[in-house]
Amino acid sequence: MRQPRSTLITTAGAAFAAVLGLLLSLAGPAVGRAEAAAGGIHVSNGRVVEGNGNPFVMRGVNHAYTWYPERTRSIADIAAKGANTVRVVLSSGGRWTRTSASQVSALIDQCKKNKVICVLEVHDTTGYGEDGAATSLDQAADYWVGVKSALEGQEDYVIVNIGNEPFGNTNYTAWTGATKSAIGKLRKAGLDHALMVDAPNWGQDWSGTMRDNAASVFASDPDRNTVFSVHMYGVYDTATEVKDYLNAFVGRKLPVVVGEFGDQHSDGNPDENAIMATTQSLGIGYLGWSWSGNGGGVEYLDMVHGFDPNRLTNWGNRFFNGSNGIAATSEPATVYGGGGDGGTGGTAPNGYPYCVRGSASDPDGDGWGWENNRSCVVRGSAADR
Repeated sequence: MRQPRSTLITTAGAAFAAVLGLLLSLAGPAVGRAEAAAGGIHVSNGRVVEGNGNPFVMRGVNHAYTWYPERTRSIADIAAKGANTVRVVLSSGGRWTRTSASQVSALIDQCKKNKVICVLEVHDTTGYGEDGAATSLDQAADYWVGVKSALEGQEDYVIVNIGNEPFGNTNYTAWTGATKSAIGKLRKAGLDHALMVDAPNWGQDWSGTMRDNAASVFASDPDRNTVFSVHMYGVYDTATEVKDYLNAFVGRKLPVVVGEFGDQHSDGNPDENAIMATTQSLGIGYLGWSWSGNGGGVEYLDMVHGFDPNRLTNWGNRFFNGSNGIAATSEPATVYGGGGDGGTGGTAPNGYPYCVRGSASDPDGDGWGWENNRSCVVRGSAADR
């Protein structure tokens, strides 16, 4: 999402995207790969898990910190609504005032105090290649290396989202190489956090570039600890498009989240009901855009009026209190003492829920566990069929 937002998806591009979602076949199985070393938030068997191996399903909100640094209560207010994650907008200094290492530390402290996971993202990369003011993923990687002191030791609490919507609709095929290079730079610098990478095409990947190259990008990470993030706005205006895209990752055991979405937009009408229902069914995360402060004609994306947590908008009420919303599905991270049994693990092909606590719920190792007074299936076990 930009500030102010005006997503540049052409009519032809949107039409092509709709056809793409229906006609392109899903890619095949990913190549064999090592899993990330345990410790901190990491990827295991295509899923985001905590250091103890417990699945972590993000249910969160985007907060535009870099434009509203004075709104110091926003993370606490978002947490009070039940979110388990806050995606925080930062700046590397290319377009807006640079978020300093001390500010990053303070934000992480706020997240920890309010028992939410921090997804920290550099927003200056938005629309690179199409927006002349945007900065590159390489520049974003330099920023993360520059604030490494604030990130070290926070692997249980922080996911590093390298750059927001890092390519527009121009030269977007460069996304694959640029993303691999940025990941490599961060790993070489000693950053061991879970990394999140946004799709090109203003985050919506209507071209399928991220989808088709995700396996090679994941394999390029020596830690095998990269999560893919798609932003779902007007390109995803049908349930079929939503399901096809997300299943392309889940089917190949590649970790994916919906890093941004709304209930309406200038480039089309996203199917928020399908987005929330599908992510819940598949046991994958979503992060809604955004808490408050939107401008440029997209004020309808505010979840609360004027940063006031007691004044929910229609979108905010839907997001927090509606079907498959935060109140019904969000489970705190176990690093904060969450029970990990909120039923957000998704549903196995045999109709039983997946065990949110994974193999920890299956003491005899037969693939069947017990949670919430009913049987559950350990994902990837002999019972997962």
